[in-house]
Amino acid sequence: MSHLGSDNETPPPWTWIRASILVPWLPLELHHCWDSTDCRDVVTTPIGLQLCRMSLAVFAPTDYSQNVTNEQVVAPEITPCPRAIPGEKITINNITYLLIHNATRSQLNSVVTVRLIPCLYTLVFLVGLPSNGLALWVLATRAEKLTSTVFLMNLAAADLLLILVLPFKIFYYFLGNNWPFGEGLCRVTTAFFYGNMYCSVLLLTCISVDRYLAVVHPFFSRSFRTPAFAACTCTAIWLCAAVLTLPLILQQQSYPLYRANNTLCHDVLPRHEDDGYYFYYFICLIACAFLAPLVVMLFSYCSVLRALLDNGKRYAYSMKLTALVLFTLVAFYTPSNVLLLVHYSSYHSKLHGNLYISYMVSLAISTFNSCADPFVYYYVSEDFRDKVRRRFFNHSKKTTTSLKTSKETLPQKSSKDLLV
Repeated sequence: MSHLGSDNETPPPWTWIRASILVPWLPLELHHCWDSTDCRDVVTTPIGLQLCRMSLAVFAPTDYSQNVTNEQVVAPEITPCPRAIPGEKITINNITYLLIHNATRSQLNSVVTVRLIPCLYTLVFLVGLPSNGLALWVLATRAEKLTSTVFLMNLAAADLLLILVLPFKIFYYFLGNNWPFGEGLCRVTTAFFYGNMYCSVLLLTCISVDRYLAVVHPFFSRSFRTPAFAACTCTAIWLCAAVLTLPLILQQQSYPLYRANNTLCHDVLPRHEDDGYYFYYFICLIACAFLAPLVVMLFSYCSVLRALLDNGKRYAYSMKLTALVLFTLVAFYTPSNVLLLVHYSSYHSKLHGNLYISYMVSLAISTFNSCADPFVYYYVSEDFRDKVRRRFFNHSKKTTTSLKTSKETLPQKSSKDLLV
């Protein structure tokens, strides 16, 4: 540790003797003491731990010893952490850095992180932007204003907002996990990313309930299944998504990495930093914005499938589309949320940071749902496709068509209108 300050004198022998006497003789445990390098030495408790702390205080430069506390130096073996990689907070010259293992640094610079993930986001952006933009335009300007239309418009808007923040994440990963846009935009991008993703889940839940009421209880639900009621429901969902992601706005999300030129955004967060806060936050987020909606969607679509089965082969195409919707929801959203829950709730240190790449890949895959939504919910409709053809290929026909999914009840004209 001579590089910390060569001008400091070696402490006299009585200093080390006093440290040995003052420290009580407790059962020996293995602890880890961080020095200014990226490695850590295994020392014993309590004598070795105290000597390590004293050596840091003696040999370190003045500005370093004033800014680094004991809590920042000592890293416990078992600590709950968010889905991000846990890092040690260290302050040098009034600048706060995060210190991580060399092994975890390799994860941040792996081919999967800096090549595969941004390529996946780029694909989602290139496919999702025009498809959701066209769907939103048709629904807002050319479609008849029905209950299903209101929900689909808001779904297209949520998917579009999610896609619009992807360029920031694409640049971030292509730059080698380096965030050049500042702390404020890091918070906004993180909140928008998760907020619009879970807003889409909640809107998909509303669409499933709307389909359930239209198919299973058509006469009972006719009185309150109105566009005004759907608009109020969508407003409540947007507010709920904003409240769920508000903690991400209030907490610092970007930190510079120690001994690197990288500024990380929501990928490495300080160990000990509001552990209980993040634990309850992520549990609440998963329960309210994924698990509960998933149960509701499973019940709704299974009930719709059962009602269609009771009507025989007439609605075979509609049953296939319903099964496709259910499959895409489970396939795209379940892996990332399960990994998030397992990662954060686990108290086993071996899992900390080891699921980072798996979670980031599953999170990127979950954004593909924004690309799938337009094709599953909009373009399977004959009315929707006909409207697009008339708008771009036959301008003489300018009649407004309905985008009813099931003619607001069981399909009577075409089973292809069930989900749109």
